[in-house]
Amino acid sequence: MDPEFVYESHLLAPSQEYLASVKVFPLIPTLKKEVINTIDSPLNWSQLTASDVNFSIVRPLVFKFARLKNLAVVYACLVVKSYFIEEAEKNLAFAGVNQSRACLCELLAMKLLAHFASEHMQLVAVLTTSWDPLTGASEDVVAEIRQYLGGNDDDLNYPQSALEMAISTESKNFIASPIVQKVVNDLYSGRVVYSTAAIRSILADNYKHRGIHIYDWRATPFLDHYRLRVPRYKNTLNFLNFTLLLVIFILCLSYQDAERLTFWEVVFCVFAFGFALDEYTASTEHGWIIYIANMWNVFDFGFILICIGYAFLRIRGLLYSDIQSSEMAFDVLACGACILLPRLAFLAISNTIVVTSLRAMISDFIFFIGIAAICFSGIFFTLWTLAKDSGQWPMKSIAWLMVQIWFGNTYLSFGQASSFHPLLGPILMTIFAALCNTLLLTILISMLSNVVARIDANATQEFLFQHTLTVIEGVKADALFSYQPPFNILAFVLLKPASWLVSPRALHSLNVFLIRLTSFPMLVVIAIYERYLASGQRLRESGKGAAHAFFYSLPRHIKHMPLVEALVGSTSADLYEAIFDLDIDHDLDLFDNETEEQVVFPASTGDVRTPPSPVNRRRPSSLAAPRREQSSPLGSPRRRVITNLGPSPEFPTAGRSSPLTRLFTRTTAASSDHHATIESTARKLETLVDSIKDSPLQRLKEEMKELQDRQARIENLLLVLTRGMRNDSSSSTM
Repeated sequence: MDPEFVYESHLLAPSQEYLASVKVFPLIPTLKKEVINTIDSPLNWSQLTASDVNFSIVRPLVFKFARLKNLAVVYACLVVKSYFIEEAEKNLAFAGVNQSRACLCELLAMKLLAHFASEHMQLVAVLTTSWDPLTGASEDVVAEIRQYLGGNDDDLNYPQSALEMAISTESKNFIASPIVQKVVNDLYSGRVVYSTAAIRSILADNYKHRGIHIYDWRATPFLDHYRLRVPRYKNTLNFLNFTLLLVIFILCLSYQDAERLTFWEVVFCVFAFGFALDEYTASTEHGWIIYIANMWNVFDFGFILICIGYAFLRIRGLLYSDIQSSEMAFDVLACGACILLPRLAFLAISNTIVVTSLRAMISDFIFFIGIAAICFSGIFFTLWTLAKDSGQWPMKSIAWLMVQIWFGNTYLSFGQASSFHPLLGPILMTIFAALCNTLLLTILISMLSNVVARIDANATQEFLFQHTLTVIEGVKADALFSYQPPFNILAFVLLKPASWLVSPRALHSLNVFLIRLTSFPMLVVIAIYERYLASGQRLRESGKGAAHAFFYSLPRHIKHMPLVEALVGSTSADLYEAIFDLDIDHDLDLFDNETEEQVVFPASTGDVRTPPSPVNRRRPSSLAAPRREQSSPLGSPRRRVITNLGPSPEFPTAGRSSPLTRLFTRTTAASSDHHATIESTARKLETLVDSIKDSPLQRLKEEMKELQDRQARIENLLLVLTRGMRNDSSSSTM
């Protein structure tokens, strides 16, 4: 089916029936075969995007698959990329070739996506529709795949969108392309609204499936609970939730009591459980790979682990009246401030390159410390074995000593070395101190510097990748995402048992009622903002107009004050904008025909004139068709003689005629005048040829010819000299 018949305009998305009928599976093996047949040598991204490779390899594949007009082709390209990435990790002998094929798949996805960019809603559907990879496969293929996966039908139902596949395959060039970012920005701001059917969610509400559409506040209710899933509003609400959680966290530690539960401790436990439930729902909805790809989710998961440790120790202390366990629980909980406070600060300034570099540095630092700890565990075991008989150094003390030496306290390594062993102790401690302070710290500093350099080189791609990941996480189908912690606990307690008892319609009605009840103030604020205060609304535009009128009414010396101009902005930009916004309905002829002809044809060319200017060409004229003689008896349409091309009432000429017109136009004068005209035209041509001979191009040709002659003479002279030298040398040897 032609996609043009599925939707009527760029404001309407493809119907769900059409999206369900799109065949996805045949694209995957076909793309895999074409890519394997195309690439058989390692090529990097720069070589694949070169002009010669683009025209000879990439463009034929793009045109071949673009003719299918299949909306799932971009998703299929990214699926095939995931296959080649896995093959590159498995078969190291052909890792370079498979990496090149993976890059080609990403490049094909980028170029094929451009073929859907003419219709905006079609473009959104290509990127956000959750495609089932087995759609269009035969029953035999599905049965074979089911048997390969263990016979479980739940593993077959795993739809994903093109954006999710781009995130899981880390296709940062694809994500950073302007076409993809236009869709991502529309999803982030809520201009484009779409929702997917919940499949792996904890609480699914699939009664009303809303297709992709442009948001219009006039066609939505005042309390639109779907606006709580807009990523821009979601980020603001997350910041407020983290701020509230931090305040309750501080109050809980300030009023701690080891013997009994306090009010603030109970409140903190409720909020912490709601926060943990929200994170668990996020990891379940989009999978652990996409969830953990966001660096901030790692911090959130670390805070949840701290809360779990606190809860375990606190329950043990309350059940067994163990004061020491309760105090230890609060000490463990206090460590959560090391994560919660930076998390709140980075949440407020997340759109910076510094934060992106810091996240990458922390990730590599943790990985490097883990590798170093594993490597130094051999020295740790050796020192413990040497000091085991003396009983002076338990394992805890040895580990603490090694940590101090690792971070620069080398004096301890030389002072305590002999206590392990008179001979081997100093040798081992000297080697350990040299490795820590000389080799490993130098490697760590170099590695972190390279991380910063790499992030700075690809700062835009990394930032857009994290931004897209945040947007995809914000647009989720689970019903619990519409609730703010700790109200998601209430929704889970009420709606989860109700989903087993009531109909989907009743569950949807109860869900909408609870969302509007628990989020009533936020829905009111969002509705007022979008109706009156958002960009383009009447109240905001009137306020801006009043502010501009007040600014322009100020005296000149006040408007041009440096501080006022820095706060409001220079008025020169408004002046330039007004000039370019002005619609000029007439031509401004700065040059007449005489001046233009003198510029193009200097005086040395005689009376040769230029063709009429574009201004004159645009003037309306009633041009009648020239009269033609009757065609020949043979009926050949080519044998026609055009006559009567001179000035006549039927073929008017505007202004001065061009040189070609005067040269090839017959006049109606006498024969002598005709010959005189031909002779004058020939003289003009001779003058024009003479002027061409004196042109810079002709002089350059003559100079090049002279240089070639000089080079030939020099070569002949060198040949004669070398020949004479050879004769002299031969005579001397004789």
